[in-house]
Amino acid sequence: MKKIFYPLSKASAFILNTSLILFSLLLLLSCSVRPVRTNTISSSQERLKLDDSKGAYATKKYRNLFKENGHSEGEINNKINVAFEQLFYGDSAGQRIYFDAGRNAGGSMAYILDVYNNDIRSEGMSYGMMIAVQLDKKAEFDAMWNYATTYMYTSDSTHPAEGYFAWSLKRDGTKNSETPAPDGEEYFVMALYFASARWGNGGGIYNYKAWADKILTTMRQHPLKTGRTKRGTETVGPMVNNDKKMILFVPEGLGRSFSDPSYHLPHFYELWARFGPERERAFWAAAADTSRNYFHKTTHPVTGLAPDYAHFDGKPVVTAFNENSKHFAYDSWRTAMNWSVDWSWWQKDAGQQELSNKIQSFFFKQGISNYGSVYTLDGEVKGKGHAAGLVATNATASLAATHSIAKDFVDALWNLPVPQSIGDRYYGGLLYLMGFLHCSGKFQIYTPK
Repeated sequence: MKKIFYPLSKASAFILNTSLILFSLLLLLSCSVRPVRTNTISSSQERLKLDDSKGAYATKKYRNLFKENGHSEGEINNKINVAFEQLFYGDSAGQRIYFDAGRNAGGSMAYILDVYNNDIRSEGMSYGMMIAVQLDKKAEFDAMWNYATTYMYTSDSTHPAEGYFAWSLKRDGTKNSETPAPDGEEYFVMALYFASARWGNGGGIYNYKAWADKILTTMRQHPLKTGRTKRGTETVGPMVNNDKKMILFVPEGLGRSFSDPSYHLPHFYELWARFGPERERAFWAAAADTSRNYFHKTTHPVTGLAPDYAHFDGKPVVTAFNENSKHFAYDSWRTAMNWSVDWSWWQKDAGQQELSNKIQSFFFKQGISNYGSVYTLDGEVKGKGHAAGLVATNATASLAATHSIAKDFVDALWNLPVPQSIGDRYYGGLLYLMGFLHCSGKFQIYTPK
């Protein structure tokens, strides 16, 4: 149909023209606003300026402390292979900690056993997976991951620990504890990201990156959720204190009010700030700086020793369930390893070199071949016994140390037999093998392609 146009009065024309001008201005304004919104997001991302510094992440070069001490590449590889074969495939009664657990629809299953306590822990499973990805052992990695998702992971939407991994199981897969320990989740996440980068992603649970993203998001975004567990009614929340930018001891009960210095992994956090879920990156970038500062707050100014558990200000925590919580003990052996690997990978805090010098000087004075395993922070021995795990972490501290005795700690690890005793085989064995990987430059970063 033909359109008919009627002449307008001046008043009507004025109103129409004014309306058209206003409409045009609004249209122009709306067009200019939309890009600003987009730019605000990208500007926010650009503000997360991530300094790669001068460590191994930037240079792709990793120190080989054993080679620096005169050992050949063949000798080093042989030491690592012997340790792996013994701990994963040695005699089941006196050597191995890795055990076959049959098959399910997802494939083979296997677990790492704490042979002393006769339980399966998220700590050991995640350490085992990290060792496997570093040594390119995909079959073992997948078997442990299949077991972890089958028996440890909580998918029940009514459970307060939904989305987390139970930290301790019986050998039949029954949960001793239904709540998690953050060090397990942290190593699961990092091992999965490395697996994704090294081997690529598969389907289901073998989409490593999707699972790493999922766990990392849950660690920070988990709501405070109350429900029934074996211990009664419990409330479980995130694994971090968002205000303090800090990992917690545990995400439930009293554990939400303090931290564990050995859980602080700034060398991992820097990577999560680069290729974790975008909404989580700024938090982990800040958490890396927080952890570096925390190491200085929580270590003794002379001995360099850190407590097992510490408040957010770094002061030791006293608990009824761990008599060593205020001392340098089994958890805190790992703290020096963490700051030293952080220095090796990122070189952002030169104070970490001084921390390694302090702790090695302390143990050197104690006697490098016979120092104890538990100490007060000012250096009084509380637990004797020369533990393989502590020998390994003290050797790894040489990645940051600058004094001449650093090579003596590397030699001490080199000369140590693979742990076999029932009390040292699980924890000591895992730290021994990881220590060898760190000190040989074979514990490396794998970034997404």
